[in-house]
Amino acid sequence: MRVLFASLASVGHTYPLIPLAIAARDAGYEVHFAAGEDVHAPLAANGLRPFRPADSFYEIYAEDLEPELARLKPDLVVHEWGLPGAAVAAARAGIPGIWHGFGRMIPEGIGFDLPTRNTEAPGRPHVDICPPSLQDKHFVATEERLVLRPVPYSAPAALPAGTSPRGSKPLIYLTLGTAFGTAELLGTAIEGLATLDARVVVAAGRVRPEQLGDLPGNVTVQTWSPQADLLPYVDVVVHHGGSGTTLGALGVGAPQLFLPQGADQFANADAVSAAGAGLCLLPDEVSAEAVAEHVRELLPRHGHTGHHEAARTIAEEIARMPSPDEVARQLPDYAKRA
Repeated sequence: MRVLFASLASVGHTYPLIPLAIAARDAGYEVHFAAGEDVHAPLAANGLRPFRPADSFYEIYAEDLEPELARLKPDLVVHEWGLPGAAVAAARAGIPGIWHGFGRMIPEGIGFDLPTRNTEAPGRPHVDICPPSLQDKHFVATEERLVLRPVPYSAPAALPAGTSPRGSKPLIYLTLGTAFGTAELLGTAIEGLATLDARVVVAAGRVRPEQLGDLPGNVTVQTWSPQADLLPYVDVVVHHGGSGTTLGALGVGAPQLFLPQGADQFANADAVSAAGAGLCLLPDEVSAEAVAEHVRELLPRHGHTGHHEAARTIAEEIARMPSPDEVARQLPDYAKRA
C-alpha cells in the first residue's frame, strides 16, 4: 500500500504526523510526505520520502498536489488539519483520505478553516491525538475519530547540561515556541523563574539568546532543545500553549503554566486548566512576580500536589491510547473506502 502524508512546512504541523508515518513505513507501506523544504531534513532522516509539491513552501493548495497524486497514485492520503488543500485534492482524485489532528479541535477565528466544515471533502475521518477527556465535546460526539496516542517527536540532539539525570532541584522548562515568542515576554518569564530554587532550561526559539542579556546561574538558554527527550526530566513546563508542547507535557504528567499569545493557545490553556493540570496567565496578567508565584504553586516539591496528580491522571489516559503501530495497521481499512 502507498500512503501519502501532507502537512504545512512547520515543526508544529509536521512533527505530529511523523510517528504515524514512521509506523506506516515500518508496517511495510510505501510512504511519501508532501511538505515544504523547511521540514525535509527530519522527514528524509526517517525514510519518509519528502518532496515539495509545485512551488509550495509553507502552504500546499489543491492545485499544487493534484499532479503529484496523478504521479504517485497513493491508496490513502493522510492530511493534517492545517492543510485543507490536500483534502480537496484527494477528494477530487477519488482517493480516500484521513484528516490528522495536532491537538484539540481548533477553535473558530484563529486563521484556519475548520476541517469539520470542509464542503469539498466532507465526512472524512480524523486521526485524533488529543486525550478524549480534553477533546472538544462536540467534535467527539459528531465526528468519526481514529484515536492515536500523541508521541512527541524531536530531531536528535544533545540534552542541555544539567537536565539528566534528575538533580536535587526541580527542573523548569520554558519555551514560547517558534512563532509567538518575544524577547520581552521571554525575559519577564526568566526573571520570575530565576528567583525560584530550581534549574531553568529555556528554548529561545525565534528570540536570539543575546537579546536576553546576562542570565542568572540557574538559567540555561539554548536556541532549540530536543523537547521530546527533555520533557521526561521536567517538573513544570512554562509555555505559550502550543498543541505539541501541551500534549508533550501531559504525556509525562508535568503540570503547566500557560502564557497564551494566539492561535489555539487560549483554548488549550482553558482545557488543561479546567482539568486541574495547569494554570494560566493571560497577556495582561503576566509579570515576573506572577510567573514565579504560579510556578511555585505548580511545583510538587513545594507541597502542592493537586496539579501534579491531575497531570498524572491525564498521562495515564494518554498511555492507554492506541500506539502509532496499532493505528498504522488499521490504515488499509481506510484505504478501501471510496
